[in-house]
Amino acid sequence: MLREPELDQRVRVLDSGEISLALAGNVSVQGLTPAQAALRIAGRYRDGQFLLHPEVSVLVEEYATQSVTILGQVVHPGTLRLDAPRSLIDVLSLAGGLTDVADRNIVVQRGGKDGQRIHAFLSNRADDALNANLLVRPGDTVLVPRAGIVYVLGDVAHPGGYVMTNDSKLTVLQAIALAAGASKTASEKRVRLVRNVDGLTQSIDLPLRDMERGRQPDVPLQANDIIYVPFSLAKNISLGIANITAAASSALIYATH
Repeated sequence: MLREPELDQRVRVLDSGEISLALAGNVSVQGLTPAQAALRIAGRYRDGQFLLHPEVSVLVEEYATQSVTILGQVVHPGTLRLDAPRSLIDVLSLAGGLTDVADRNIVVQRGGKDGQRIHAFLSNRADDALNANLLVRPGDTVLVPRAGIVYVLGDVAHPGGYVMTNDSKLTVLQAIALAAGASKTASEKRVRLVRNVDGLTQSIDLPLRDMERGRQPDVPLQANDIIYVPFSLAKNISLGIANITAAASSALIYATH
């Protein structure tokens, strides 16, 4: 909308992301908010010397695409009708919210031929989640992946796999706590972290006792890491990395809450 009545126009955004305006010709508005589009249109009229001081307002009357696709770890994945941009948390709530095994790192694929891929993080903390300002637009696709899993095996109360649901983060001490701690017969001096790095399996010694006493920093974990707490020195020596990895593949998965 321009203050020159004869230049008031209703236009449709083409598949190319452009609109066709009187005098100014084609203007790309793909990925722009209405306010940003108004500034670009005003600049085109000013730079083309069609108007000296253009004041432009852009109003969205209707979205050509009225749906958003939500895939992955939400309660009700599928397609939702959306008449206007909504916040990411609103859209996820319309899909029933996240499941217990959802990753907090969410991908939003913008609609259109050259749509932008946006990586968003939805915190477990209420204030941070509510303050997240990412808008999901009609035509977008939202993908919520499954959270990573770490395995705690050996002489712990509840060996198994544990989902990284704490803002998609987990540390060694947190993981062992989820497994209800090391048993009295465990050899805490021989705890190992088995990790895949660029296709190669590495074994890293963990000073668990010193970590528990604050003498050594807690270690952040990565998805598919394996913590092995040996039963005894003899068994720690005899059980190799391959055996630990095989045990992890058959470990029972416990969803944390």
